[in-house]
Amino acid sequence: MWVSSARVDAPVSACVCYVTAGSPEEARSLGRTLVAERLAACANILDGMTSLYWWQGKLEQAEETVVILKTRNELVPALTERVKQLHSYECPCVVALPISDGNSDYLGWIESETRSP
Repeated sequence: MWVSSARVDAPVSACVCYVTAGSPEEARSLGRTLVAERLAACANILDGMTSLYWWQGKLEQAEETVVILKTRNELVPALTERVKQLHSYECPCVVALPISDGNSDYLGWIESETRSP
């Protein structure tokens, strides 16, 4: 079992990134690449989302797949650029949500499984 060397009172430098994809296959490809390249420690794929949104002045509806990525805050710019390179959308959704607290062992695992910025 992996044990974190991070102190519980150490600042948290992890976040989750929310990304949408046009299909389950694209979501798996994105997740697999980002984890393999160590830009994310983990990717969760959630299929079956319906999105309603404005695009080029028109209200749109689409079936999408969500990818939730766990990573370090300092890797978000590189992760975002990589998603933009790989994604089929002209303007892919990539947003980072900071983790303010949590299981210090898990947060340490995120840090240990991602590359240094």
